[in-house]
Amino acid sequence: MAEDQPKPDLLAGVALGDIPDSGLLAGTVGEHDAVLVRAGDGFRAVGAKCTHLGAPMAKGLLVGGELRCPWHHACFDVSTGRAAKAPAFDPLPVWPVAVEDGRARVTQAEPVHPPREPIALAEGPFVIVGGGAAGYSAAVALKECAPRARVIVLSADDHAPYDRTILTKDYLDGKFGDDRLPISKTDLAALGVELRLSTAVERIDRDRRAAVLEGGEAVPYSKLLLATGAEPKRPDLPGADADHVRVLRSLADCRAVLARIGTAENVVVLGSSFIGLETAASLRSRGVAVTVVSPEEAPTAKVFGEEVSKAVMAVHRDKGVAFRLGREAKAIGAGDVTLDDGSVLPADLVVLGIGVALRTGLAEAAGLTVEDGVVVDANLRTSDPDVFAAGDIARWPDPHTGRNIRVEHWVVAQRQGQAAAANMLGHPTPFAEVPFFWSKHFDLSLRYVGHAGKEDAPEVDGSPAKREATITFASGGRAAAVATMGRDVESLECEAAMERAVAAG
Repeated sequence: MAEDQPKPDLLAGVALGDIPDSGLLAGTVGEHDAVLVRAGDGFRAVGAKCTHLGAPMAKGLLVGGELRCPWHHACFDVSTGRAAKAPAFDPLPVWPVAVEDGRARVTQAEPVHPPREPIALAEGPFVIVGGGAAGYSAAVALKECAPRARVIVLSADDHAPYDRTILTKDYLDGKFGDDRLPISKTDLAALGVELRLSTAVERIDRDRRAAVLEGGEAVPYSKLLLATGAEPKRPDLPGADADHVRVLRSLADCRAVLARIGTAENVVVLGSSFIGLETAASLRSRGVAVTVVSPEEAPTAKVFGEEVSKAVMAVHRDKGVAFRLGREAKAIGAGDVTLDDGSVLPADLVVLGIGVALRTGLAEAAGLTVEDGVVVDANLRTSDPDVFAAGDIARWPDPHTGRNIRVEHWVVAQRQGQAAAANMLGHPTPFAEVPFFWSKHFDLSLRYVGHAGKEDAPEVDGSPAKREATITFASGGRAAAVATMGRDVESLECEAAMERAVAAG
């Protein structure tokens, strides 16, 4: 159906032959935009927009009884509308559909809301250390599955959990305001979660089964989840601790950067990490002069390959971002940055994007096994059976690659939080999700599923320069990862294929 054609009225019904092979047809139900879904032999109508960031679900993919979002791979149960997998948490509205005389017709104007049955009656207490992606998703899953459970989130942040992915993208460039910061409409307090902000955990007392706070208070647990994440690195440079030198990880960091944009004429971004490049794009969109300094000659090439790196750099340069590649900063002055070749860049604001350091101190002090992250088994359990880990710090056995890996991506952290919650409740749930992340640079979006190693060589189909390509990273005849530009459904299809490969053994 062309974009400008009127959408069919699903209350009036549509002929079965008019439903595309994808099983998805955009339509309306009264004043609601909806998608008619043919899953197996049954039909349902669901809301037209993903409850995460509003992606058009009619352009998604049906996988069994799940409808998957084309942008960020959230998954919804088409029977109930329930958000089955992050990054969405809020359900889609659902309408019942009847089939009569070769037509599928929505039978009522108002959506139904099938209840979710609790799967456990555990009471905890369950303690989560960390209020980020993994911590939030674990808390929600625990309360949804065990409403009577006592769930306590100990967060060092002074803000309730928020969507960190938008900070360097739509929030920093001004497209989104504070109303878009919450991860979802699901409020932890409304679920009965005890959220303790600005709370620092000093140590984990495994003998007493308690998280000990600064000041000495002991918070007892039956099961504990470590979701402490990572913190930005700071270079060992003269001037690196100056007030106009900022990292960008938290909401407070982002607001500190924004507070200086009104008076800053020249910004230098040190590092070409995804955080660094997305920050450069967002600040340039605000009209600020931006220069990225990086020791890498081809930023993002280690992840996406040389051709995608060239495409990303071309987009930045076309928008006016300047680059000093193959260079490093040697000193930061009051209004400039001196590079290792002696050149000096004007800089009213310096943003650091040189990577992160894992917050594994609590795990190490508690005697847990730590090797490039907190080592966990397939069920995200650490070397202590009552302590779990999820998110940036977790190093788990990945069934897709056969390697122990650690991934610093938002969706992975959220889905690990959901899996950890099930395991904490005593429902064995191996974490077998395909890692996924996305990156945005001006109007260029990249999707990446899987996890490639150094031995996995890229094979390009299409044209990264034209922003329409698939890059497959494979070795031994098996794809370890796939990156896409302008091919959202193909990204979903690759993810589903990886899932099937693991299920088949």
